[in-house]
Amino acid sequence: MIAFLRSALYMLLLVIITPPYAIFTLACFPLSPHARYRVTSTWTHIILFLLHHICGLRYRILGAENIPKTPSIVLSKHQSAWETLAFQKIFPPQVWVLKKELLRIPFFGWGLAMTSPIAIDRSAGRSALDQVVEQGHDRLKNGFWVVIFPEGTRIPPGRKGRYRIGGAWLATHTNTLVVPVAHNAGELWARNAFTKKPGTITVSIGKPIDPAGMEANELNLLVENWIENEVAHISQRQPAERITDPSTNNNNA
Repeated sequence: MIAFLRSALYMLLLVIITPPYAIFTLACFPLSPHARYRVTSTWTHIILFLLHHICGLRYRILGAENIPKTPSIVLSKHQSAWETLAFQKIFPPQVWVLKKELLRIPFFGWGLAMTSPIAIDRSAGRSALDQVVEQGHDRLKNGFWVVIFPEGTRIPPGRKGRYRIGGAWLATHTNTLVVPVAHNAGELWARNAFTKKPGTITVSIGKPIDPAGMEANELNLLVENWIENEVAHISQRQPAERITDPSTNNNNA
């Protein structure tokens, strides 16, 4: 009951804060992409502060020393909404590969559009991969990191979705380091769950992988194996069970 009440207070403050901040963010459109990112990420820091002090949702980082000094590609497990917030604090300025439909969400999507995301049509097959490479190369060249959730959607703890090749494809076509990331955020903030359980999320950052000389499929499998093994380790769960999201069966990116 206490966790529910804390989550309700968090949600109330979120609803109060987000609309005016989104409008303020839109007013920053004339600024440079990096300046706009600093503005939008401030909202994220506020939300993380609320999650910490109201909901008791904390986190610890393993392998922080593995974060490269140059723009890289983060390939991460996706269990919760939490990592989409926390990664903005953990990693340098970044853009995300995401479904273009998300940009239509009032306030949240509008603010998201100001962060120069790589917004793609996931049903476009090979064309979607071309979009990722073209836009990803541009963002990396301009000093942004690229964050990709290979499973494409949030997967419950203890289970595993199909790892799409888009992130590995971008890495091998731009010769960019890949940083694999595992975490157990879904154990405290489950997909679509209103209540956030108090506790400490573990984020494990693996050693960067140089894609030179590797095929995209080879790199993708290497990342998948490391992430899934590390998730099983930090969550103390049994090895993940593969599941398939029926809405993305034909999605190659």
